[in-house]
Amino acid sequence: MNYFSSDFKLGILGGGQLGKMLLFDTRKFDIQTYVLDPSEEAPSKIACNLFFQGDLMDFDTVYNFGKKVDVLTFEIELVNLDALVKLEEEGLPVYPSPKTLKLIQNKGIQKDFYTQHNIPTAAYNRFETTALLKTAVENNEISLPFVWKCTEFGYDGNGVKVVRKANDLDELPNVECIAEAMIPFKNELAVIVCRNPSGEIKTYPVVEMEFHPEANQVEYVICPARIDEAVAKKARAIALNVSQQFHHVGLLAVEMFQTEDDEILVNEVAPRPHNSGHYSIEASYTSQFENHLRAILDLPLGNTDSKVAGIMVNLVGSEGHSGPVVYENIEKILGWNGVTPHIYGKKQTRPFRKMGHVTIVNEDVNEARKIAEQVKNTIRVIS
Repeated sequence: MNYFSSDFKLGILGGGQLGKMLLFDTRKFDIQTYVLDPSEEAPSKIACNLFFQGDLMDFDTVYNFGKKVDVLTFEIELVNLDALVKLEEEGLPVYPSPKTLKLIQNKGIQKDFYTQHNIPTAAYNRFETTALLKTAVENNEISLPFVWKCTEFGYDGNGVKVVRKANDLDELPNVECIAEAMIPFKNELAVIVCRNPSGEIKTYPVVEMEFHPEANQVEYVICPARIDEAVAKKARAIALNVSQQFHHVGLLAVEMFQTEDDEILVNEVAPRPHNSGHYSIEASYTSQFENHLRAILDLPLGNTDSKVAGIMVNLVGSEGHSGPVVYENIEKILGWNGVTPHIYGKKQTRPFRKMGHVTIVNEDVNEARKIAEQVKNTIRVIS
């Protein structure tokens, strides 16, 4: 099929920042794109050929959108699965497949999948409601502390809570959830795997993630991870196995824990471009977004190696600020070597909302980390 400067149409479910960054590469290749998103102010609206406003969880909306395009992908997992299944049954290539998404969309099903396929992961218990979990705690069936996770609709640290005492559960929604053992770990790591329908598969280098202690959000992504090469090799091998077990096409971000004794445990996965791969736009030979595009169109995958060390700093809304966004001091960092800001195009800020990121590239990863700290202390996202 001729994708370039042709009548071919790529559909993207979701029009947030991930879609906007993917559209940079569709424009580079002159590939027509249709985007569906519930927000009239979706960041992707400015960069696609046609924009449709609609509910991603509504069957008819997603199904009818899919009938307009030649290949369908998504930048968010919260989409109507039944519509994707019907579209695939009718012959539309949907990548990643709804069969893969079904195993990932619900975190309880995702954890069961790891257990069934002997993929190392933290011990856990599933509960239909938080109330049933609280009863289990009161009956000493579950030991404190543990990590509570809602099985659906969590994002960017929402839907995850460390439970240290039984009363902590009173503040949480009464939804399907899992109680996961707390893992003493050295590092939180991630590996992005890209795979096309022909079976070509590549991994990006292991990255290290530093989290905000309150928001449970990634503050810094560091590539390469500052870990022993043997550990990195193990992490990439496990990520490859996870990808092959899911039979996914496109990108799969595999988040992991490196334990105190250097074991690797899979935390969770995302079947799309991911925050942990944003550094690749500046630091890699082929960005994660271009490789997602190459993968879903069954084109040869690009080189995933890094040209230089890269660190990503998330720009999130400052505490105490909600309303029309202002990026304070951004002009100051524009004069610094190897520093590139990405503004997502969200008009309204609120505390801890992802509003952009900054990539820092340098030959020395430790020097890049110092500059990243300076960036973090210079820019403020306020209203």
